[in-house]
Amino acid sequence: MTATTLDLQEAIFSALADDAALVATLGGALFHDLTPAGLAFPYVTFGRATAYDWSTGTEEGSEHFFTLNVWSKKKGRREVLALMELVRGALHEGELGLAGHRLVNLRLETSEVRYDEDLGAYHGGLHFRAVVEA
Repeated sequence: MTATTLDLQEAIFSALADDAALVATLGGALFHDLTPAGLAFPYVTFGRATAYDWSTGTEEGSEHFFTLNVWSKKKGRREVLALMELVRGALHEGELGLAGHRLVNLRLETSEVRYDEDLGAYHGGLHFRAVVEA
């Protein structure tokens, strides 16, 4: 299942990088697994990811829950909300090319926005669910 999780993450980053409006709004393909030191805002990071075996007696499959974090230092929530909508649009019910697997569905389950006092930045969290078959 770990190979599927990695393939899914790579396909997600590829889909985000292919979204011209999102890349333009961010000022580049600023999608990271681990945030580089001193990175200018705004950007998107891959957060918590959990995978569950969803196999049947005849089919192999897995269910994946993952979070994409959107970060902005603009005053107010406008920028982080706009970026979250672009991320949602690039992924929700989208098609992803997975090596050796088939994406059954990909849906945004929940989202949240909060102000991070320590960073002085708005943090948007988009929580997705993906179902993948072998």
